Amino acid sequence: MATAGTSLNSRAVALDLIERSVRRYRPVDENFASATAQLSARDRAFVRLLVATVLRRLGQIDSVLDKFLASIPTPVAQDILRLGAAQLLFLNTPPHAALDTAVALAKNRKLGRLSGLVNAVLHKVADAGPGICDRQDAPRLNTPGWLWKSWTKAYGSETARAIAMAHLSEAPLDITVKYNAEYAEWARRLGAEVMPTGSLRYTDPGRIEDLYGYHQGAWWVQDAAATLPARVLLHSLGNVQGKAVLDLCAAPGGKAAQLAAAGAQVTAADVSQKRLTILQKNFSRLKLHVNAVCEDVTVWTPSVSFDGVLVDAPCSATGTIRRHPDVYFLKRKQDIPSFAAMQKSLLNSASKMVRNGGYLVYTVCSLQSEEGPVVVDSFLAENEAFQRVAIALEAIGGEKGFLVSANEFRTLPSHWQARGGIDGFYGALLQRRR
Repeated sequence: MATAGTSLNSRAVALDLIERSVRRYRPVDENFASATAQLSARDRAFVRLLVATVLRRLGQIDSVLDKFLASIPTPVAQDILRLGAAQLLFLNTPPHAALDTAVALAKNRKLGRLSGLVNAVLHKVADAGPGICDRQDAPRLNTPGWLWKSWTKAYGSETARAIAMAHLSEAPLDITVKYNAEYAEWARRLGAEVMPTGSLRYTDPGRIEDLYGYHQGAWWVQDAAATLPARVLLHSLGNVQGKAVLDLCAAPGGKAAQLAAAGAQVTAADVSQKRLTILQKNFSRLKLHVNAVCEDVTVWTPSVSFDGVLVDAPCSATGTIRRHPDVYFLKRKQDIPSFAAMQKSLLNSASKMVRNGGYLVYTVCSLQSEEGPVVVDSFLAENEAFQRVAIALEAIGGEKGFLVSANEFRTLPSHWQARGGIDGFYGALLQRRR
């Protein structure tokens, strides 16, 4: 059981992580491991839940706090209030625990008389806040205006609202089994749900490293949507035994592992040596072989061409908000054109690495059309050597709703609602003409 001291320390760590994300625009995962290194596994999980809840529900939280604040206090006091309100409104924390630790945080941060303000405001939140929340438009309040407008334009108002609603829930854990023939057996061993695409889904796995099969290298963690690009490429290539396949921007290596487990000779390229080291550690645990190369693929010229190339391009990552709610604060509307330009450059470079008759899969974990179909359309308008190719329904688990055209798939967080949702991914299948 956590003591008062460890409980306060956990909230202090959460406060720091929230400040870094909301005010300094740094990813939570960038500092999470070091910030929580001295905490128990239980306290680390609590910190992650606290931070994710504040970021996921910040629009609602601030709207409630505005009812009881004549003016915005200092940034630190505001974040302490946000942390306390999140516990009172969404985490069922006993009011005395949320209020006492919030006041203690204010005193530790030497806020002086503002500690009294924190106490008074949170008392009002505890009393009246739940009723206010019941009347809020949660999807709209928690979604930045530019994203709401973008999704409404791209998908319609009903789907945009469904996407925003999906972001309010914690994402389950998806697992990819190394060998397809064994997924039913591992589902039985782990007690997991088998998804239509073959992924195994958990809702409350605990520590991933403690699950059976992790240390044996039988599986790896990978959202169901993230498996689709490699599935599409593998289905197009047919028997991949001995075929040369290139995964660009490959780290941490889930898609490359799919390709290698199927028997392909995989080259995995990434510009970051640090990320490649993580990929190599993952492959070592999985007992799979990969040729890992640290290269800037926009200028790299490999000595051979490939039967298949997969480009999982860096992007705004707006399709992963349900897992990473800090994306709301890290990405802005003005970032999208630069992402699209980089993606176009990557796609142009990747196309030169595909041999005649070979396949090219372009994918991003973004919901923004400027980073998906617009990039592909622009590329094809300038590259007559490539043509669109139909995606087999079997390659995406028979999910007709994922196909936006014969040669493009699009998953949305609002898909599979009853099963816990899925990350947002876009993918297109292209082929170099013979």
